[in-house]
Amino acid sequence: MFLNHEKEGPICYRLPAEWEPHKATWLNWPHNPTDWPGKMCAVQRTYAELAQKLADVEKVCILVNSKRHEMRARKYLEHARTDLANIHFYHILTNRSWIRDYGPTFVTDNRTKRKLKRIIRFRFNGWARYPAHQRDNRVPLELAHRLNLKIISAKWGKMPLVLEGGSIDVNGSGTLVTTEECLLDQKTQPRNPGITKSGLEKLFRKYLGITNVIWLNKGIEGDDTHGHVDDICRFVDRRTMVLAMETNSSGVNASVLAENLERLKQVRLENGSKPTIVTLPMPRPIYFKKWMLPASYANFYIANKIVLVPIFNDPADQKALDILAGLFTDRKVFGIHASNLLLGLGGFHCITLQEPV
Repeated sequence: MFLNHEKEGPICYRLPAEWEPHKATWLNWPHNPTDWPGKMCAVQRTYAELAQKLADVEKVCILVNSKRHEMRARKYLEHARTDLANIHFYHILTNRSWIRDYGPTFVTDNRTKRKLKRIIRFRFNGWARYPAHQRDNRVPLELAHRLNLKIISAKWGKMPLVLEGGSIDVNGSGTLVTTEECLLDQKTQPRNPGITKSGLEKLFRKYLGITNVIWLNKGIEGDDTHGHVDDICRFVDRRTMVLAMETNSSGVNASVLAENLERLKQVRLENGSKPTIVTLPMPRPIYFKKWMLPASYANFYIANKIVLVPIFNDPADQKALDILAGLFTDRKVFGIHASNLLLGLGGFHCITLQEPV
């Protein structure tokens, strides 16, 4: 939906796209055993492999709870032959490791000549599902202080606005994609009870510089966030979007993803043009006991010079990597096995957060 520029006034901030140059990638080293029961060592090896690739192309900032926690991380990073000169640790207490959803939202301030970097602080309420989130909610405030950046608290009326980083994706030019299931839900996991679609669109404009919002319907099965868009649809450049699609017509996600495709065929970007839509296959369903896990190739992370893609020992792994390599011609695309990480119900995009230059 397009917003009325004249009625809403000038745009103060801009949320850069993920592929724009990074100053750093932020991680939070795993420490909560309830996320990965019995798999913490394996998950830390996955983190180390991810950090090793990132440290070759940009600075990596890692949150840790203590000196002992930092030493544990260093052991895994050294074993992975990580360039430790590009690793920087920050001792900040947290509840869990999904920094994409509660970390600071870095924007540029259009009102300053040098377009200075600011932090937009959204409230984090544990995905309206998990009660232990108070430490995570304080992370943007703590990092604003450590980085000496001005912080702006996003408000909906007099209330803090709840928003997770994984619930949105942007093209850096004014268009944002999200799902109704996540942001408009009023019963299952309500973020902002009573908020309307038009109300959210105005707040996106105010705090993120968004002039055009694309609303998809639902996310995939097994996603405990209740519809995060980074498992289903992502921008890969200003005009191109990838959309996860189920190749098995009887698959549990087939109808939901097909409906999202039909919606995308009707949308426009901020300049009125149609986006180019490229479909990504879904891997075969992955289960832990009786629970389906949210496996998706769309949960990739774009860094300086590289793209890190979760793979699952699935026949569709190579096809997904080939599709993304054809789209990111200026970056090297790496597939990293993510089945152990997936037990925590998230992927590479969920555990990373870009800080733009």
